[in-house]
Amino acid sequence: MDVSEYLRFYAELGVSHLKLPETNGKVRAFTPNPAEVNSSAALPVPPIADSGSLEAIRDEMGDCRRCKLAAGRTHLVFGSGNPKAELMFVGEAPGQDEDLQGLPFVGRAGQLLTKIIEAIELKRNDVYIANVLKCRPPNNRPPEPDEIAACRGFVERQIKQIHPLVIVALGKFAAQMLLDTETPISRMRGKFFDYHGIPLIPTYHPSYLLRNPAAKREVWEDMKAVRGRLKELGSCYYR
Repeated sequence: MDVSEYLRFYAELGVSHLKLPETNGKVRAFTPNPAEVNSSAALPVPPIADSGSLEAIRDEMGDCRRCKLAAGRTHLVFGSGNPKAELMFVGEAPGQDEDLQGLPFVGRAGQLLTKIIEAIELKRNDVYIANVLKCRPPNNRPPEPDEIAACRGFVERQIKQIHPLVIVALGKFAAQMLLDTETPISRMRGKFFDYHGIPLIPTYHPSYLLRNPAAKREVWEDMKAVRGRLKELGSCYYR
């Protein structure tokens, strides 16, 4: 493993120092398991309805009142980025900053996501970013079943319309919803799953990284796997 790659990645994310675990004088080399990073798996995923254009999907949502979250929102947060993106990120739900601006991932977690994207030699406007929920849950609480039911079809249609080469599911909720599983994110991250013919890789949510900086190393491994898969698929990003 090239240590300089780790250092460049951490520098991109604004990390100036790392707290190392106690080793009792013994140092164990970190060697990623290629089978874990590059393996493919299949989970049952429900079919998706006809997508329509992104504009048509947004128009259909309108001033959405399909669940109780509408009562407390400032803006509906649909998604943003390149409508022909070859890489798509799907997160959980808008936070306070996103609710105020009507755009996904614009707060501290969003700034970190931008740095993660740049670390694999892309720009934010190269990709498409959306959340499963389009309205902010009160106090950023976990989404509830009726809210998921109200929004799920829309993000699935966004994915179908964009049809990226690779999807990155950010965090437990997005990964579990898209893959229709209850498998913990720690067991899914770093592996590719089949989502209607599209490789989908779960990784930790940027907000989790803000609370647990040590997990950035695992995210870097995941993002290198994303970059590698995009190259394998002939992505125009790396030509």
